[in-house]
Amino acid sequence: MHNNHLKGLIAAPFTPMDANGNLNLSIIPSYYSFLKHNGITGAFICGSTGEGVSLTLKEKKAVAEEWAKCTRSDSDFTVMPLLGGTSITDCIELALHAKEIGLDAISFTAPFYFKPANVEMLAECCRTIAAVVPDMPFYYYHIPVLTGVNFPMIDLLQKVDGLIPNFAGIKYTHEDFMDFLSCLRFKGGKYDMLWGRDENMLAALSLGAQGAVGSTFNYAAPLYYDLIEAYENNQHETARSLQQMSIDMIRLLGKYGGIATGKAYMKIVGVDCGEFRLPVRNMDSKAFALFQNDVNELGFTGYCSRQPLSVNA
Repeated sequence: MHNNHLKGLIAAPFTPMDANGNLNLSIIPSYYSFLKHNGITGAFICGSTGEGVSLTLKEKKAVAEEWAKCTRSDSDFTVMPLLGGTSITDCIELALHAKEIGLDAISFTAPFYFKPANVEMLAECCRTIAAVVPDMPFYYYHIPVLTGVNFPMIDLLQKVDGLIPNFAGIKYTHEDFMDFLSCLRFKGGKYDMLWGRDENMLAALSLGAQGAVGSTFNYAAPLYYDLIEAYENNQHETARSLQQMSIDMIRLLGKYGGIATGKAYMKIVGVDCGEFRLPVRNMDSKAFALFQNDVNELGFTGYCSRQPLSVNA
C-alpha cells in the first residue's frame, strides 16, 4: 500500500444530473479534463458536494466506475470515494467495489442516525470497514456540522494508531484549529490531514496543511493556487486579500440557498451538472439571473477555473 501524503487541491466533484434528476455520467470524462486543466490533483467523489447521501448503492458504483475509467492512466490524479456513513454493510460493499475497479483510496464518515457513543465505537466502525481492503489507504471524513458526531480527532488518531494499519488520515472539515494542529503533529506528522474548509485555507496553511479537499476548487482553483503561492512567498497581505475573495464568493452560497449554488457556479464556468436532488433547494431562473449579477460584481471571471482551449474552440 502506498500511503504518501496528498498535496495540492483535491476537488469534491458535483455528481452530474440530467434534467430528470438521473445520473448524467457522460460528462464525467470532460469534467475530469476540466479539473486537470486547472491543476486539481484528485477527486473526492460522492461526498457532501457529490450528494453521496442522496445516491443509491447502484448509483454510487456507477459514478465510481466512470471516474475510475477516465482516470485509469493518470497515476498523478487520486480518486477517493466517500463510502457513506449510515450502513456499515453498504460501506463494506462499496470499499470492495472501489478496490475492484482500481480506485486509489476510500473514505468513511461517522454514522449520523445511530451515532457512535464514543470515540472507541467510531474507531471500531473504521476498523471494520478498513479491514476488508487492507492494502487501500483509508481516510476518515470529519464533518460534524452534518453528522453531529464531534469527537476530537486527536482522540481518534490515538485510538486507531496501531489498530488500523491502512488508516491514512483525515479529511478535516471543521474549524477546531487546536485539534487540527495536534493531529498534524501527531507522531511526527504520521497521518495525512486534508483541510476541508475552503474559506479558512490561509489559517490552515499557517499550521502546516499541505493538501485540501474542497467544493469551490471545482470552479475557482486559480484563486486558491494564487493564495498558496502568496503565502509561500511571504506575501501576507496578498494572501489575506485572496482569502477574502474566497470568502466573498462562498457567501453567495448562503445567499442563494446553500450547497446547490455550487452547481450554479459550475454552469457559469461551462460544466452543467444539473440540479441537486430533494431535499436540497435549487434556485429558479429569476434567482439565477440575480446570482449571475452578484458573481459579475465579484470579478469572478478573473480568478475562476478555465475550460481547456479545445473545449472553447
